[in-house]
Amino acid sequence: MTTGFRFDWHGLTLEARCSGALWWPAGRWLIVADLHLGKSERMARRGGALLPPYDGVETLRRLAEEIGALAPACVVSLGDGFDDDAAAAALDDDVAGQLARLSQGWDWLWVAGNHDPSVRPGVLPGRQAVEVRLGAVTLRHIATAGQGPDISGHFHPVVPLAGARRRAALVGADHLILPAFGSYTGGLAADDPALSGLVGPGFAVACLHRALPLPLGVQRSRAVRTGR
Repeated sequence: MTTGFRFDWHGLTLEARCSGALWWPAGRWLIVADLHLGKSERMARRGGALLPPYDGVETLRRLAEEIGALAPACVVSLGDGFDDDAAAAALDDDVAGQLARLSQGWDWLWVAGNHDPSVRPGVLPGRQAVEVRLGAVTLRHIATAGQGPDISGHFHPVVPLAGARRRAALVGADHLILPAFGSYTGGLAADDPALSGLVGPGFAVACLHRALPLPLGVQRSRAVRTGR
């Protein structure tokens, strides 16, 4: 039994996974946003809080589970794969080794984010890009009003559910915003004006033991049709 939620959006059949990832079955693309690898190292380097340095291992463990379950042809990171450019070259040996093992057998595409705009070539497995097209949809790090349809990250959306803040994908007429996949990431409420004004009516898909769709706004956009 699948724990994801499938829907049609701008000519693509997509599945929002309970992990926070997005799956495009037709092309076998696994899409994640905001891994923020190296966050604990970056915070210590800049004099911030000293966090247990296990965020990268846990983030990649969860990503490995998705790769193992889906066997994707391509893994796409929608920006902020690293907490800053320096973090990519200063990964803990365990994290660097885990990332190298995960990169074997799949194509990897790293979209630049505001935290990691210019990671040096050769540091990462796979290819790097500012944006990439998927049919009529653009994959980028940050959505901007009037520039959709696009799939992006950056905002780390969350929704209140069962007394807790749950990571959630937000799906509107022209913007699909993924939750942060990284273990040490905060979140922005879906009803914050920065998100509600951008996404508009549509639905959220909360990350629980299964992907749970919830309405956003007053009506569902005509551009979105849920399916199996």
